[in-house]
Amino acid sequence: MDCLTEFPQSHMDRRPRKRPKLAWDVNQTTKAQSGLFCAKEVGNPTSCAPSRQLADQSNLYVKGLPQNGSPPWREDDKDGHYMFALGENLTSRYRIHRKIGEGTFGQVLECWDREAREMVAIKVVRGIKKYREAAIIEIDVLQLLGRHDDGGSRCVQIRNWFDYRNHICIVFEKLGPSLYDFLRKNNYRSFPVDLVLMHDLRLIHTDLKPENVLFVSPEYVRVPEYRVMSQSPKEGLQYKRLPKSSAIKVIDFGSTAFAHQNRNYIVSTRHYRAPEVILGLGWSYSCDLWSVGCILVELCTGEALFQTHENLEHLAMMERVLGPLPPQMLKRVDQHAVKYVRRGRLDWPEGATSRESIKAVLNLPRLQNLVMQHVDHSAGDLIDLLQGLLKYDPSVRLGAHEALRHPFFTRDQMRRS
Repeated sequence: MDCLTEFPQSHMDRRPRKRPKLAWDVNQTTKAQSGLFCAKEVGNPTSCAPSRQLADQSNLYVKGLPQNGSPPWREDDKDGHYMFALGENLTSRYRIHRKIGEGTFGQVLECWDREAREMVAIKVVRGIKKYREAAIIEIDVLQLLGRHDDGGSRCVQIRNWFDYRNHICIVFEKLGPSLYDFLRKNNYRSFPVDLVLMHDLRLIHTDLKPENVLFVSPEYVRVPEYRVMSQSPKEGLQYKRLPKSSAIKVIDFGSTAFAHQNRNYIVSTRHYRAPEVILGLGWSYSCDLWSVGCILVELCTGEALFQTHENLEHLAMMERVLGPLPPQMLKRVDQHAVKYVRRGRLDWPEGATSRESIKAVLNLPRLQNLVMQHVDHSAGDLIDLLQGLLKYDPSVRLGAHEALRHPFFTRDQMRRS
């Protein structure tokens, strides 16, 4: 049987941040090799069958493979990922077109839905007990959100789910690129701020970041961008992408927490993690609003606000951008975070791990200066909104409804009408 392997990678992500690269953070070359998808790390594809080059990559079928038949039974890989070949079926209804993502939970496959006659995205969860249990919880959350999301305009829509060969498979509508993908393909240049939107969430998402906010449509336009780079006008003219529609939806509810659950464990991807989480003070809905503030800054500047992987440095960066942490918060830190505090204040720069760390903090500007470097007509409103979203004390941080009523959004709507 002929089958396909993951594409070799030729261009790594140049994003100015320190987090590890993920499967969707890299470009693919035009050459493909045959072999099974083995769910290996990016840049280290492994062929599980004899290889040969394909004459036609666009063909969704694999030569010799029954179009409606079941694929041969295969063992999962060592990490519990489902093994597949392009063109195979996930049940008789779905045909695998390509792999579009991979994470701790499993893989996301773009598939053709024969019954609905449309492309869908199917999250194939690893065949391990804890991930299967988490997937069932995510399905419950998605169904709850679906009942409260009038018109399906806020969150990704679940179409179906099934259990296939010990893998929970969740079927979603196919959406466009994530905010992060769009930034990456735009060479990390900023968005115009009037394309930035914010949505109210009823549950605590706990992992809001540009990767988990997707455009509904993949369409974009290229517009000229003039830069003073040389004496030649042609060399000074570049193009950047702008989405045709700013409609977005939130995805990935695998880490969503209910309000009644214990909330003392670590949540959120590092760059979007709220201070109360780092200090071990517990967290609630407000941690999502902090993440939204970080995302808004990133969309306006093109770069992640806090580029670090170390707690003390992260807190020092916050103080550099936003001012000192409140003493009442520092007094209540848990036993794991007490090492970051000395004599009632943050132990910085004395506790820094290196001169490079101190330099990274000193290089950050104040929030107001950062915004005004990239925003013109609505800078004042945006700064005020961000100061509300990025308040250290979660009890006085802007809530979702308050933020949506902020002049930054309401005045923008008046300008559009």
